[in-house]
Amino acid sequence: MRARSVVAAVTCALLATACTIGPRYVAPAAPSVDRYTAGPAPQHTVTSAGASQRFDYGARLNAQWWTLFRSPALDALLRASLQHNPTLDAAQATLRQAQATLEADAGLFYPQVTGQLGTQRERFSGATFGGSVPPRLFTLYTGSLNVTYYPDFFGANRLVYRQQKAQVDYQQFQLQAAYLTLEANVVSQGITAAELTEEIRTTRAIIAAEAQLLTLTENRYRLGAAPYLDVLNQRNQLATSRAALPPLEQRLAQTRHQLAILAGEYPAQWKEPDWTDGEIRLPRDLPVSLPSTLVQQRPDIRAAEAQMRAANAQVGIDSAKMYPILALTGSFGQQSGLPQAFFNSGGNVWSLAAGLTQPLFQGGTLRAQRRAAQAAYEATAAEYRKTVLGAFAQVADALRAVQHDAEALHAQQQALQTAREALDLAKAQYTDGAIDYLTLLTTQVSYHNASILVLQTQAHRLRDTAALFAAVGGGWWSEQPTPPGSAPAAAARTVTEPTAKTTIAPASAANRRTP
Repeated sequence: MRARSVVAAVTCALLATACTIGPRYVAPAAPSVDRYTAGPAPQHTVTSAGASQRFDYGARLNAQWWTLFRSPALDALLRASLQHNPTLDAAQATLRQAQATLEADAGLFYPQVTGQLGTQRERFSGATFGGSVPPRLFTLYTGSLNVTYYPDFFGANRLVYRQQKAQVDYQQFQLQAAYLTLEANVVSQGITAAELTEEIRTTRAIIAAEAQLLTLTENRYRLGAAPYLDVLNQRNQLATSRAALPPLEQRLAQTRHQLAILAGEYPAQWKEPDWTDGEIRLPRDLPVSLPSTLVQQRPDIRAAEAQMRAANAQVGIDSAKMYPILALTGSFGQQSGLPQAFFNSGGNVWSLAAGLTQPLFQGGTLRAQRRAAQAAYEATAAEYRKTVLGAFAQVADALRAVQHDAEALHAQQQALQTAREALDLAKAQYTDGAIDYLTLLTTQVSYHNASILVLQTQAHRLRDTAALFAAVGGGWWSEQPTPPGSAPAAAARTVTEPTAKTTIAPASAANRRTP
């Protein structure tokens, strides 16, 4: 009776003090800054190529943000890549693994029940009891149900489950980040493919024009109207332009190979989209997340925060190791020497037991483990801050890049127009003999360089626009009513504004995830 009272008192005391050991997790506060760039937040870009882009702060980005470029070729690339990319397959499998582990950890909260059946043959010695009973052989049949339960008084099991839940969240956000990275890479490589396709077309047109000019120069030489040096200079210029073509074709081939890999196909089997099927259009309205909400909309930041939660739970797990563990066990079964008497009530056996295990001396191991866990948590907190700073820098870089691309394109188009007028005038004057060939050649090279620079800047503008969409998180949260932990959806708007036409090419400038 006294033993029962002691056990009851200990149990009541443990129940009264039941709690979760370890530091309470507090989510990091949103950054207090109200803008991304050092100066005033840009509102729009200058008008270039007939289009100005407007920064729409607080607008919600479409989850399928690449459709804002209005390019059937890009859409086809994204559809293929999202369906077959091996990186996504690996990330999805890793997420399923984490989810299954979480389900397994849920079993820690329940009693463990096992069944046991057995038979054993024994030889009994009468000398065991000091008598002269002759030895006997007998068979013992046993069967039992055994129950073991570890009450989670100090929250160790809850902390293990909480840690694994954080790992599931981490893998979920890693999957979202993999989607975003894939989308950004496909769009960037697709724009590059369109750019190189048009740059090759332009270079071939330049080569054709220079070949015509060479014919004209040779005719003038035969008529005695031009020196042979003019012929040699034009041949050199034509050869130089032809030499520029193979590197462009090599870059295009490498870009195509990269797109094939992103689509999960072998380069030899991949079919390139038709870049003449519509142009890549420049989005005019650019949704930009507010600084206060960016941390909720970037999957890499959310993943870093999940790592903080997991590390915080580990501090509690290592702290709980220093507290007692209560084990409750019980069994009920049958023992019989005859199979036919196995279920007789006389063969019933049972047991109940309770035990406490308290670490007393571990040579400082447990406290050192807790200090290590605390240091690991501090490291994840520092990594979180680093990730946030990097995200803000990426948005700031993209905002400035879009601004500067528009300014550069505006200036380069003016230069191209001037170079075109100068070349037309120089050709007419050279034909009339008013200028020498060197002047014509200089004007010709200036025009060709200006043509290529305009193409490259147009592509930079498109790529930097895509980089801005990726920097604000890619719009994955738009598949939900509101981003987790963010303000109500009324504060956000989905941007599906018209787009502006760009001229990467005469006919081309150049299912969303369900985890």
